[in-house]
Amino acid sequence: MNYPVNEVFETIQGEGYFTGVPAIFVRLQGCPVGCAWCDTKHTWDVIEANRVAPELVIQVDGTIGRWSELTSEQLVNAFKDKGFTAKHIVITGGEPCMYDLSDMTRYLHQNGYQTQIETSGTFEVACDSATWVTVSPKINMKGGYKVLAQALERANEIKHPIATSNHIDELDALLADIDLADKTICLQPISQKPRATELAMKTCIDRNWRLSIQTHKYLDID
Repeated sequence: MNYPVNEVFETIQGEGYFTGVPAIFVRLQGCPVGCAWCDTKHTWDVIEANRVAPELVIQVDGTIGRWSELTSEQLVNAFKDKGFTAKHIVITGGEPCMYDLSDMTRYLHQNGYQTQIETSGTFEVACDSATWVTVSPKINMKGGYKVLAQALERANEIKHPIATSNHIDELDALLADIDLADKTICLQPISQKPRATELAMKTCIDRNWRLSIQTHKYLDID
């Protein structure tokens, strides 16, 4: 299967359960969700005029919205050609679950990698059973997509961006019928605002949840 890839780069995972882990990010092109605070709006549209050769999305800045179609085998070959040493692969976007990721995640596992998907939860998650799925539920966004129970039930980690107590109320309502016994719940302050950070910390302490800080923004890395 071919996947529309915006960029591939090696870095440190900056947020959530795997904070601090060396990782290769595979950012896919395409997302109709429409989050107002999105910092990767260049991935929203799959514009044919922006299609480029595969080598132009590997370790190359993707912010101008270029993309190329790559197979799972081409991705692994690119990792090796660039000398990437990380074994943790983060499949993100855009909205990666617009696409069936079963082939990619299985192939990566067969080649010695572990995988993580970062999704808004607005599309069904199709991937290998060993993949770690992080759902950051995007509620009432411009695109009008609903967060799906299937995505929440498949999630290993639910990482929710918050700024006010209303965001926590929305999360509670969303998770009311979901079995959380084996899930990690993370609260992530939007834009590192002090009020949001204080609220997230207090709620995490009260509920024994985990605080997720976007450390990559403090470190000024991708």
